[in-house]
Amino acid sequence: MRLQVNTTLALYSVIEFASQPDRHIPAAEIAQKYEVSPHHLAKVLAELAHAGIVESVRGVGGGYRFVANARRLTLMDVIQLFEDFSPVATPKRDAASAGAVDRALDSVLSEIDETAKATFRSITLATMLHLVARQPGGDGG
Repeated sequence: MRLQVNTTLALYSVIEFASQPDRHIPAAEIAQKYEVSPHHLAKVLAELAHAGIVESVRGVGGGYRFVANARRLTLMDVIQLFEDFSPVATPKRDAASAGAVDRALDSVLSEIDETAKATFRSITLATMLHLVARQPGGDGG
């Protein structure tokens, strides 16, 4: 499973905000850290705010702040805001004429996707924050 750029930005942002829940972090700070366009990041953050994961505060000292529950919010909760998990239409023969290789490959790929989704559903933001803290530097970036 390959995640879209917006999904990755959302995950980075949520982890940044959750690591400093009492601070309003400007979008420009996140954009600079991850070397992305502030305009592009703003669209991602707007979606996170709409979902109730972060809140936006305008003005001096404003920015975004994590408001979700880090022990309940999973990676999948964030990912599904940006990814379409509907079955991908693959150019192949109809089911009746699909060969054994087609069916076997479809089965393996489907199992891999389901395993990835289950893993994303099992990892909370609190777990991610612990994993980040254990990394050299422990700052997430």
